[in-house]
Amino acid sequence: SMSLREHALSLFRSAVGTVRPAPMLKRAVKLQGDGCPQLLVKGQAFPVRRDLYLVGFGKAVLGMAAAAEEILGDHLVRGIINVPLGIQESLQRAGMPEMLLKPHSKIQVIEGAKNNLPDPEALKGAVAIQELAEGLTADDLLLVLISGRGGSALLPAPIPPILLEEKEKLTKMLASRGAAIQELNIVRKTLSLLKGGGLAQLAYPARVVSLILSDVIGDPLDIIASGPTAANSHSVQDCLQILAKYNLLHNLPKSVETVLASSPSKPTAPEDYSHVCNIIIGSNMLALDKAKGQAEGLGYATLILSAAICGEVSHVARLYCQLIRLVCLGFTGLGEGPLGDEVRRNLLQLAAKLEIPGLNLAEFLQALRGLEPERPVCILAGGETTVQLQGTGKGGRNQELALRVGLGLHRAQAMEVSSPPGRCEIIFLSGGTDGQDGPTEAAGAFCSPELVDEALQEGLDVEAFLSNNDSYTFFSQFQGGHHLLMTGLTGTNVMDIQAILIRAT
Repeated sequence: SMSLREHALSLFRSAVGTVRPAPMLKRAVKLQGDGCPQLLVKGQAFPVRRDLYLVGFGKAVLGMAAAAEEILGDHLVRGIINVPLGIQESLQRAGMPEMLLKPHSKIQVIEGAKNNLPDPEALKGAVAIQELAEGLTADDLLLVLISGRGGSALLPAPIPPILLEEKEKLTKMLASRGAAIQELNIVRKTLSLLKGGGLAQLAYPARVVSLILSDVIGDPLDIIASGPTAANSHSVQDCLQILAKYNLLHNLPKSVETVLASSPSKPTAPEDYSHVCNIIIGSNMLALDKAKGQAEGLGYATLILSAAICGEVSHVARLYCQLIRLVCLGFTGLGEGPLGDEVRRNLLQLAAKLEIPGLNLAEFLQALRGLEPERPVCILAGGETTVQLQGTGKGGRNQELALRVGLGLHRAQAMEVSSPPGRCEIIFLSGGTDGQDGPTEAAGAFCSPELVDEALQEGLDVEAFLSNNDSYTFFSQFQGGHHLLMTGLTGTNVMDIQAILIRAT
């Protein structure tokens, strides 16, 4: 019988496997017919009348492009992709040749955006992509590969006369005054030739088919990589309001003033995007669905909580601890008593505070009640939490979340006289689907109340590790780092995945 840890690991691996570039593309894209070939994307057919072109930008695009070129064969005439600096070498070193283009590929690779900031290399790539798009005709088909992570920084093309440095400086000033990422993106899109639907407009009259790997909660098309092929829902007015809100209207560079004054006041009408088809081929939900099928195959009664988990790690950890308590109470037959009611009330309060988009917790709790009493339970979730950094330790949001959940469960068990520990075996896993969590080589961590018990018995101060944001060092000290989730680079990214596995003992 496999351990819960091994089960959790296999669920995580299958979730990530399903959004790796090659399987993801091969599932979504097929090329059919010889005489008049058609490109089939998730069941929609696009006739290949003349030439097929490809452009792409973002962290996972190199692997996506390699798979696309294999599928498209000789129909692909030319391609240009903008990818992060050093990525080809990293993938080579990691022994992932399937993520690299073959020799004599028709796709040109431009590496740029050092430290995920737009730079002259990224600009060079963006200009090349712009020129390719502008040269297309009504008979051409442009395939656009978009990977959310790094997609925005890899497609900088400020509207002339704005210089890249001026746009950068403005974005930095906004950020330093506390502007939210959405606000930054609205300003970026307004000053950009390619973002906010610009790329799709330049490619007209060619057909544009965008294949998108989403790393944003809720998969909003106009936000992922700043929406180069999606209708922009914001206008120049929105941009001016944001600049006014942060008192920047009066010290704008001349070039920015010029562009804002001459920009159309209304966003481009949606009907101007009739030549475009945006298709999400990879997302957190897709990965969770795959893991759910796997968990059911292993005999777990499985529920997906949400693919939009966000908020401060400490709050999210509390939510998970209460959920786990509720399941354990169910196993001991106390789920329907006053204790169970109290935990449900706590959960509803926590969820209201976290404001997780689209989460109907009452409905989820109802589904939890409906599970067969004897079967082991698996709860899956995904999204992206945040950590308020206070310490100088090593860790990442996933490792910290796992440690907080372990500590919370240890405390709950210490308080509960009615359900002696040992009635329930629990493992909690949290991991980043890109294989990296914070500045460490771990993707995340596994934790259990037993691990925390063991640490406390050895005189380790778990609280101190947490307040120093030092979860990586904590997990490294046990069983040779056996509790760290080590996957190496995965070549994809759909945010984070959490798995809770519980069985009665």
